Amino acid sequence: MKIKFCGAAQSVTGSAHLITLDSGYTILMDCGLYQGRAPELEDFNTSWYFDPKTIDCLILSHAHIDHSGRIPKLVRDGFRGHIICTHATRSLCAIMLLDSAKIQERDAEYYNRRQMKKKKRNKKKKIKMRSPLYTTEDVTNAMQLFMGASYDKWYQIHSNVSVQFRDAGHILGSASVSLRIDEGGREIRFGFTGDVGRPNRPILRDPQPMPEMDYVICESTYGDKDHESAPAESDRFLSIIRKTCVEKRGKLIIPAFSVGRTQEIVYMLDRLETAGKLPRIPVYVDSPLAVNATQVFGSHPECFDNALNQYLLIDDNPFGFNDLTYVRSVEISKQLNNSDEPCIIISASGMMNAGRVRHHLYNSIDHPKNTLLIVGYCSPDTAGGILRNGAEKLKLFGEWKPVLMDIEIMDSFSAHADRNELLDFLDNQKSGLKGLFLVHGELEKQEAFRGLLHENGYKTVHIPKLGQEFEVQ
Repeated sequence: MKIKFCGAAQSVTGSAHLITLDSGYTILMDCGLYQGRAPELEDFNTSWYFDPKTIDCLILSHAHIDHSGRIPKLVRDGFRGHIICTHATRSLCAIMLLDSAKIQERDAEYYNRRQMKKKKRNKKKKIKMRSPLYTTEDVTNAMQLFMGASYDKWYQIHSNVSVQFRDAGHILGSASVSLRIDEGGREIRFGFTGDVGRPNRPILRDPQPMPEMDYVICESTYGDKDHESAPAESDRFLSIIRKTCVEKRGKLIIPAFSVGRTQEIVYMLDRLETAGKLPRIPVYVDSPLAVNATQVFGSHPECFDNALNQYLLIDDNPFGFNDLTYVRSVEISKQLNNSDEPCIIISASGMMNAGRVRHHLYNSIDHPKNTLLIVGYCSPDTAGGILRNGAEKLKLFGEWKPVLMDIEIMDSFSAHADRNELLDFLDNQKSGLKGLFLVHGELEKQEAFRGLLHENGYKTVHIPKLGQEFEVQ
């Protein structure tokens, strides 16, 4: 049996891991889009480390685009097997992949218009037109292959393979993946953590440990740090709101992923409003995808934790309050850019590499009264990563803008477990584990986490390179 690392190897996005059994049966775990601008990964999204036609089954850990975003292309390029995931992940993929396809189509259209203008100015100039990575039609075809599964049940997907999902507590529907594989009469237990969430976070249940495995692929996004605690988080969040919107009369811009992070921030604001602590200022969620995703959240209460279920007894809408407005239309979004009213704007994308938040950033970044609150991981080569690293200027829509707004960072909002939370998640694996593979992390963070794992008794810890293959015995 072999495992090949086809994405998120020594980087954080583009998750894809291929298992090939001795019989030739192939299982792809995740099929994510690379989100970043690293030169060495420029062609990642358009090429494969395998032939899509030869993949028998795709098992999807969760709906985030860096884990699911190339599924329509996989189907477009010949994959015809089942796509197995939790019910909530299937629901989210239906809207997230469609949104991704529309972005691909718009980007290609915009690029081609610019190329044609160049051709008109210089008829001898050779131009290259661009096609979208996939289309909305490809998404429709892909969704027909999805099969929803419940947590904590074993499903036989092949005569020699069974799979179980357990709640990973990362986003709605997220799961760790456990495989029982019969190889020549011998059972191999292979696990994939997916993205591990944090205990005691709002909305979702705590991450559930996997069954004991022989081999585990483990994420390592925050393998070198610990997050801020929840009580300090709430107080600091409120302090930033008051300083920006009340004292300075400015805008608080919060770039947030449309699924997961946005709902958590809205839920926290809702609780502050219910407690009478939130200043009377307008709050806008400016993301059509976030609006749709919030509706999906309401359709899957099986994923809610006890605290949210109790809160529902006093507030039947934890994602809505009087001063909150969900924005779909482009016109209203543009009005927010031109408005000087103190307000909170939550907008995608979280890494600021695309979406409406870039327009809000463009119109706010050079005003000292405004604040940008970064609430999660950003790849170093994205706008978010550049600002996290203290940039004094940022190029937006072809123009260099000075960074005069305040930049605040709150990684406590992260949906990823920190290093000690990952250790706790893996604790029941220590005694029988034959091999641990670290993925979904930058190399320096993975090396730091490997050192911590060694200190805690884990002996065989690998940091695979992209395209590297291992034999599993």
